[in-house]
Amino acid sequence: MVENNTLKAIELAQSTQELEEIRVKAFGKKGSITELFGMLKQFDGETKKHKAKELNILKAQIEQALAAKKEFLHSQELAQKLVQEKLDLSLFSAPLRGASHPVMLTMERVVAYFTALNFTFCSGPLVEDDFHNFQALNISEHHPARDMHDTFYFRDGALLRTHTSPVQIRTMESTKPPIRIIAPGAVFRCDYDITHTPMFHQVEGLVVDSEDKISFAHLKYILQDFLQYMFKDVRVRFRSSFFPFTEPSAEVDISCIFCKGDGCRICSHTGWLEVLGCGIVDENVFKAVCYENVSGYAFGLGIERFAMLLYGVNDLRAFFENDLRVLEQFA
Repeated sequence: MVENNTLKAIELAQSTQELEEIRVKAFGKKGSITELFGMLKQFDGETKKHKAKELNILKAQIEQALAAKKEFLHSQELAQKLVQEKLDLSLFSAPLRGASHPVMLTMERVVAYFTALNFTFCSGPLVEDDFHNFQALNISEHHPARDMHDTFYFRDGALLRTHTSPVQIRTMESTKPPIRIIAPGAVFRCDYDITHTPMFHQVEGLVVDSEDKISFAHLKYILQDFLQYMFKDVRVRFRSSFFPFTEPSAEVDISCIFCKGDGCRICSHTGWLEVLGCGIVDENVFKAVCYENVSGYAFGLGIERFAMLLYGVNDLRAFFENDLRVLEQFA
């Protein structure tokens, strides 16, 4: 009776899910076949041996029927799925719409400004050596920037570049003045919070020429014009600062674009936002590349910082968390 009912149910099964339910009813913990095997303890000797043989034959028949039916239903379901998911490539479809990432949009805007002023676009390797990343830039052996908690080092002493300044060194090693370049690209530092990420992007600029053709006034003019181009109607101020590779050095602020300089939480109620650093190239940098009787200025800015200001993003991590709701705004 059990055999006929189970085999009949297998034959009538219409899906692999229904077939699985039949299998559980037969071989599950409380299944009909399982119960029959449990009843064998009531018998002794030849009777038990005979009934066990019959049950094993029954079990094999049901398992064989289940396997055959499962293969049939699986192929049937697969064929049905292929029909449902079939694509007619000849049908008209609306063009796919992509979106540029806000960081890349900002990068392109910065690069467009400087290339329009005849700055040459230069790039360099992401994996650098100590000379190009630190030593040639007048960064002393014990400078905090060299610490393990700031820099990603490899076992052989190589490192992931912490700024795009090594591109300036490599360009000066292979090119004679005058030089007028920008160096955009990814850089890496051991840092991660709402305003820092382990990988971010910079654009650095370098101008080198004879001593009588370069002054801080030239640098100040071009950066003021650049910041007006990026943010429109902002005030710009230069504050004395220190960088190992420039002397004199300055940090550049713009009037807060959110409160128009009145003071708010974003600008810490100062009315100013720091946006980049700059200065006249230090003589020790020129000595490292064997330059003589020249002068130059350099500047650098963080692209993510500019993108946050341009697009009103208050958490830097939003640029890298792949949230489509953010990216769709730039479609």
